[in-house]
Amino acid sequence: MAILSASALLFYCIALVLVTSRLFHADGPNRKLVAASAAVAVVLHGFILYQAIFTQEGQNFSITNVISSVSWIIAFTFTLVMSRIKVIVVVPVVFALSMMSVALMWLLPPKYITQFDANPAVLTHVVLSLVAYSALMIAALYAIQLSFIQKKLKQKQFMLSPAIPPLMTVEKQLYHLVIMGLIMLSLSLATGFIFLEDMFGDGKGHKAILSIMAWCVYVAMLWQHFKVGCRIRTAVLYTLTGASLLTLAYFGARVVKEVILIQ
Repeated sequence: MAILSASALLFYCIALVLVTSRLFHADGPNRKLVAASAAVAVVLHGFILYQAIFTQEGQNFSITNVISSVSWIIAFTFTLVMSRIKVIVVVPVVFALSMMSVALMWLLPPKYITQFDANPAVLTHVVLSLVAYSALMIAALYAIQLSFIQKKLKQKQFMLSPAIPPLMTVEKQLYHLVIMGLIMLSLSLATGFIFLEDMFGDGKGHKAILSIMAWCVYVAMLWQHFKVGCRIRTAVLYTLTGASLLTLAYFGARVVKEVILIQ
């Protein structure tokens, strides 16, 4: 575990340095070299997650393992699309968060054992929740990139670079991600109401309420976009608000229960 973690951190660090050192260079970073380093890190990260989650006692879905799973999905996605889509501006954030999540698993490995073998329907709900959260976190990263590009264009401080995507392209991709994430979030909520005995009981009420609030934020964003149009600043605000609500829903109580109270 220690060797795999150190190796994953090393390759994420190499990819991070390769990106940041030439982020605003006229030719941009070497995408193939960055993708190769990131691919090695993602594979190692995946092995670490497999060993950490699938234990003899059951599935260990501790807070650190869940956070690392989300960061792995995001890093895996960005590594795949890096050569085809201009996402370099937010890639340093992705790799930095992945490094932090691997380090957290290594240094802070709490246990939260569950038995999905006895209830695979609940596993469906969990997987949909992870995919929905990951997709909407990617949307949040796109929103940050969109805000950054717009700010630099307004200040006329932006150096044209092949690595930097056009503003309208990022905006279009943002809405695609929100639509995909909203579909997954809707399925996650639906399976929760169907398969879980009580969505609002056993300390889960705050998660359901905050998730529904986030769902409403994303629906309002898309309604405004398709009906009357949505300014970039407003779209960014919608996206980051929804992401914040989901983060509180998924991790707020568990951080207190598994990390703070256990000390």
